[in-house]
Amino acid sequence: MGKRSAPVWVALGATVVQIGCAFTVSTLSGLAGLMLASAVTVIVAIVAGVRRHRPRFPGAWWLILTSVALALAGNVIWATALPSSVTSNAAAINVIYGITYPILCAGVAVLPNHRRPGAAKVGMTESAIITCGTAVAWWMLFVDPRLIDTGSIHTHAYLLVEPFLDLILLGLGVRLLLLSDSGALSYRLVSASCLARLAADTAYLTVGSSAGFPTWVSIVGWVVCNGLLAVAALHPSMGRTVPLTPDGATPGRPGTTRIYIGTVVATPVLTGLFLLREGVNNELSSLDVVVPCIATALTSALVVQRMRELNRIAARRAADVQEALHKEAQLQQELRFRSEHDVLTGLPNRAVLYDRLTAALARGHEGALLLLDLDGFKEVNDRFGDTVGDELLVQVAARLRLLVERGVVAKLHSDEFAVLLRNTSLSGARDCAEHVLETMRRAVPVQNNDLFAPVSIGLRELEDGLMPADIVRDAYLALHAAKEAGRDQLIVFDQSLREKRLEVAQTVERLGRALTQGELLVHFQPLIRLADERITGVEALIRWQPPGERMVPPDRFIGVAEDSGLIVGIGEWILRESCRVVAGWHGRHGTVVSVNVSPRQLREPDFGAMVLDALRDSGLPPPALILEITEGVLVDQGAVTEQAIGHLSMLRSHGIKVAVDDFGTGYSSLAYLRDLPIDHIKIDRSFMPAPGDTDPAARTLVKAIVDLAAGLRLGTIAEGVETAEQVALLRELGCERAQGYFYSRPVPEPDAARLILESASSGVV
Repeated sequence: MGKRSAPVWVALGATVVQIGCAFTVSTLSGLAGLMLASAVTVIVAIVAGVRRHRPRFPGAWWLILTSVALALAGNVIWATALPSSVTSNAAAINVIYGITYPILCAGVAVLPNHRRPGAAKVGMTESAIITCGTAVAWWMLFVDPRLIDTGSIHTHAYLLVEPFLDLILLGLGVRLLLLSDSGALSYRLVSASCLARLAADTAYLTVGSSAGFPTWVSIVGWVVCNGLLAVAALHPSMGRTVPLTPDGATPGRPGTTRIYIGTVVATPVLTGLFLLREGVNNELSSLDVVVPCIATALTSALVVQRMRELNRIAARRAADVQEALHKEAQLQQELRFRSEHDVLTGLPNRAVLYDRLTAALARGHEGALLLLDLDGFKEVNDRFGDTVGDELLVQVAARLRLLVERGVVAKLHSDEFAVLLRNTSLSGARDCAEHVLETMRRAVPVQNNDLFAPVSIGLRELEDGLMPADIVRDAYLALHAAKEAGRDQLIVFDQSLREKRLEVAQTVERLGRALTQGELLVHFQPLIRLADERITGVEALIRWQPPGERMVPPDRFIGVAEDSGLIVGIGEWILRESCRVVAGWHGRHGTVVSVNVSPRQLREPDFGAMVLDALRDSGLPPPALILEITEGVLVDQGAVTEQAIGHLSMLRSHGIKVAVDDFGTGYSSLAYLRDLPIDHIKIDRSFMPAPGDTDPAARTLVKAIVDLAAGLRLGTIAEGVETAEQVALLRELGCERAQGYFYSRPVPEPDAARLILESASSGVV
C-alpha cells in the first residue's frame, strides 16, 4: 500500500465498521454516537485532505465540512438537548437538518470551479435535465404509492422537504459526473455520496420509522453518504483541476448524448404511462397530474434552454473559426509576401525577378536588366555599424523606386539590387542606368550622416531565345567588369565578357592542375646592397610553365588565383620551395629570401603556424625570411586586418621580417608606419626617375621616402632599378638595397646560385 493511498484505506475501513454498527443501533443515543463518529470521520478527512493535496480552491471542501458539522450538531441536539416533545416532532427536526442543505449544495456546486471564469454554469443545464427525468421516476416509484395513494400526504408532506433537497443535490452530483474525467475519482465519489443521501432520505420517507427512529436502510445510507465524502476528501484526485471548455460547453463523455436523449424521451413517456395507470385504477388526483407535468414541462424548458446555449456556443465557435481562418489567410498572405520580398526594404526578391523576367522574355518585348552593387558598402558597415548600413539600404531602395517608374526594382543579396526595364530600348536602358549612376553619387542622409552610395552597374539587353538565368549571368559578368574597371560606372554586356569569363574559368582549372603536376616554378631576383653591390638576398617570384607551351606571365594568372582562392595553396608552395632553396645559400653566403604574401593568405587562421612549419622543415632561420605584403592589408579596417596584423606580429616575435611592397602607390599610410609591424619599405618603381629625367620632383619623392624610413629605423629597398644613374641617385640618397634589370632579371635556381657565388667571390654582379 503506497503512502498516498493509506489514508483512503483508513477512511474506507472506518466506513465499513460504521456500516456494521448501523445494523445494531436501536436507541437514539446509539444512533447519535454512530452519526457523531461518521461526521467526525468526514471532518477529519476533509481537513487532512486539504492539507495533504492542496486543492487550488479549498473553499468548496470547507463548505462541505460546514454542512457536515451542522448536521452533526443537529444530531446531538436531536438526541440529547431537545425536550422529548420536540425530538418526537420529526417536522421540527427536518427543519433543523434542512439548514445544512444550501451549504452542502453550494460546496458541491463550486467544487469544480477553481475560481475559473464561467465555470459555475458549465454542465448545469444538462444535469438539470437528467435530474428532472429522475424526479419523475422517483415520484412515480416512491412518493405516489406511499404518500399520494395512501392519503397520508396531508399529514406527512413535511417529509418531502429533505428528499426534494436531495434531488437538487443529486443534480449537482450528476454535474460532477459530467465534468469528471478518468482521473477525477474524487468527483465520482462525491456524486455517489449525493445518490446515497437521496436513497437514505427516500427510505426514511417511504419505508417508515418506529417512534421517530429511522430504519436500518436510512442509517446505512447516511453512513455510506458520509463515508464516501471522507474517501473523496482523502483521495489524491481531490487536488486536481478538471479541465473545462472555455466556451461553456460540457466536456463530452462516452454515452452522455444517449443519456440526454433517453431522459428527454423517457420523461413524457413515463408521465403519460403514469397518468394512464392512475386513470385506469381510478386513483388519479390533482398531485398526480400537477407534479409529473411540472417536471415534464421543466425538462422541456431546460432542453430548449440547452439548445439556445448550444446555438450560442456554435455561433461563437463559428465566429472563432471564421476569425482563425481570417488570421490564417492573413498569415499566409504575409508569409507569401515575405517569401517574395526582402524583409528589410520591402522590394521583390530574386524569385519575383525571375518570374517577371520569364514573363518579359515570353512576350518578346524589348527591355533590359540592370544589376547594381553598392561600392564601399562594407566600409559603411565596418565604420558605422549594421544599423546604419541597413538604413542606407532602405534609403537606396526608396531612391531606386523613385528613379525607376516603368520597371521592377528588386533586391537580390546584401547590397545588390536589380532593375528590370520592360518595353525599353537599349539606348533607353543605358540612359536610365546613367541617370541612376548620377543620382546615386549624391549624398544619402542616414541618422545625421551624409553617406555616399555610388554603384557599379551591369546592363544586359533582353534577347529572344535566352533563359532568365542566361540574362542574369550575363548581367553579372557586366557588373563584375564594372567593378574591375574602377567602380562607379556602367558596363554593357557583350560577348567578349563571356569569352573572358570562360577564359578565367579555364585558367582556374588549368592552374589547379598546375599546382599538383609540377608546372609552377620559382625564379629569384637578387637584392643588391648598394654600399658594396653584393647580393645579400633574393626575391622569390612565381612562374608558370605549361608543358609544350610558352611561359604564362604572372599578370595572367595571379589575379585569377587570388579571386578563386587558389592563391592560398600556391602561396604556401612558393614559401616552402623558396625556404628550401635559400636555406643552402644562407648557410654558405648568408643570403636572405623575400616572399610575397597575398592578402587572401593572411585571412587564413593557420597562416602563422604554416610559415613557422615551413621554416622548420627547410632549416632556414626566421631572420633570413622577409614577408612582402601590400599596404592595404595593414590600413584597411575590420576583423580581417586585425587578424593579418596579429599573424605578422606573432611572426616578427620569432625574428621574421616584414616589408611593405610598392610603398606609396595605394594608400596614404605614412601615419601608420610608426605602429604597424613592419621592418622594410620597398620603394615602387614608379618613383624612380626615368632615364634622362632631370625633374627634381622625382629626386625629392625618393629622398622623402628614404629619410622617412631612416627616421623610423626601417630598411629601404628600391624596385625597378634599370640604369646606372638610378643606382647613383639611390646610393647618394642613402637607400640600402635595390633590385631590378640593371643587376639581373628574375632567373631560375641554378642561375641565381651562380650569381650569388660570383658576388660572394668578386664583390660585384
